[in-house]
Formats: sequence, C-alpha cells, structure tokens
Amino acid sequence: MNTNNLTHTTDEYKFHNFSSVAKINRFLHITGRRSNGYHELQTVFQFLDFGDDLRFRLRNDSNVNLLTPIDGVDNDSNLIVKAAKMLQQQSNTSKGVDIELVKRLPMGGGLGGGSSNAATTLLALNKIWNTQFSIDRLAEMGLALGADVPVFVRGKTSFAEGVGEFLTPIAVDNPWFLVTIPNCSIATGPIFQHPELPRNTAKLAINEINIEQCRNDFEKLVRKTYPEVEKTIAWLLEYAPSRLTGTGACVFSIFANKADAEKVQNLLPTGTKSFVARGLSQSPILNEL
Repeated sequence: MNTNNLTHTTDEYKFHNFSSVAKINRFLHITGRRSNGYHELQTVFQFLDFGDDLRFRLRNDSNVNLLTPIDGVDNDSNLIVKAAKMLQQQSNTSKGVDIELVKRLPMGGGLGGGSSNAATTLLALNKIWNTQFSIDRLAEMGLALGADVPVFVRGKTSFAEGVGEFLTPIAVDNPWFLVTIPNCSIATGPIFQHPELPRNTAKLAINEINIEQCRNDFEKLVRKTYPEVEKTIAWLLEYAPSRLTGTGACVFSIFANKADAEKVQNLLPTGTKSFVARGLSQSPILNEL
C-alpha cells in the first residue's frame, strides 16, 4: 500500500469512510429510442442497505491514487478515478486523494456498483476538498459518467425518466430482498443494442405506477440469452416474486421479513452467490456527509 501521508496525525489526513450502496430497479420500461441511439426509459430506483465501502485520504499533492485496483479494470478507466479527476478539473483544486475500495457488489450485475462508486466519490470529495458544489451540479457531472450516477448523487428512491436523469422522489415499500447473483456478467451496451429488446412500452404517469403490474423489459431477452439467469429466475419464482434488476444479471426476490428471505437463501443451490438486504428510502451517504 502507498504510505504517503501516513505520518500525518490530523483528521485532515486520516481516511474518511463513506457508503456506496446498491440499487435495484423495481421495474424498468423502455419507452422509446432517441436519434442518438440512447433509450428513453421509466424506472423506480430503490437503494439497499448493502454495498461497497470507499475510504478517502487527503494528499498533500494533486495525485489521485486508487490503492485497490479492480482486476481487469485499468485504474484510469475506473469510474472512481474518473469522478475524482472530473471534480478536480471542474473545481480547479490542487488537492489530491488516496482512495481505498472495499468491493462487494458484482460487476455486470445490474446493481449499479460502478455508478454508486462514482457518486460516492463526487459527494465525498466535494466535502473533503471543500469544493462547495451543489447537489444539482454534482448530479450534472455524474450524468457525464453514467446514466445511473445522478440518482446515487441525490440519494433518494426515485421515479426516473429520460435516460435516467429526470428524477422524482417517490414513496415505495421497503421490503426485504434476497439478491441472487448468477454466474455471469452482462455488458450493458450490447444488451441495449439487441434487436429483440422491446422499445415501445407505453409511458406511465407517476400516479399510475403499480410496481407489481410493471415489468423489466430486459428480462425476457436476458433470460433467453443467458441460461444462468433463466435457471435462477425459474428457481426463485417457486418461492417468491422475483425480477431481474437493471440489465442484469442479478435477480431480486421480495419478502415481508428478513427471516423468510434468509430461509430461501439457505435453500439456494450450493455455490450460488447471494445476499439479503432491506430496501431503503434514501442512501445512507446523505447522513454520512
């Protein structure tokens, strides 16, 4: 590990810890496609009390160092580093940072791990570097990094439209979820471009939403294309309402209480990765800031 600044004893040069939680899409409708290829969607983003952790330590130079690289991902391509450098450039700060990531969320799982990491980085460094940007400005920066970043910046369960940037806070239930992780990773780009993806679901007004009657427009295609997902969903539906989140591959099942969720988790086939988490109305980082 890089040991720069370890001799400093002031709070300024200690690690500061922040949450980077998962999201699920309670439903996801594709309502159209723009001329630039981006898709119009409607969805409800809900946070879970489970995710990654990020630790930030102010440096006495302008370097941005990610001390915990992710296998197969170049540091400069990591959204954490991109977010830090974007904030650095936009604010013209000369401050730097060391960053540690405790990774729990799978890549390509539809849980928004990378987007959550980017949002936490923007929010945390806005405080640590004292750049004093508004939440609106940080959300605008986040959108340049990914369509899901703004909802993590704003930190509230929301109804999203557009490409995900038009957000309206919404009250939904906060049940317990069993999130099951099939042994596959789904790249967002190719699945969005697939010719069999439905792109004409009728738009809903926010007061027309009945989550149970909605669906994930990616689910049929993903189940057809990825046998691991098909097998997982078919198994889980024997026990509880279950649905793909995002573009997949993770599947969430809904339970009234933690005990019931854990009971089904214990029945999962040997070797299946999963976790149990409670739905949240807002991200814990709002309190941590």
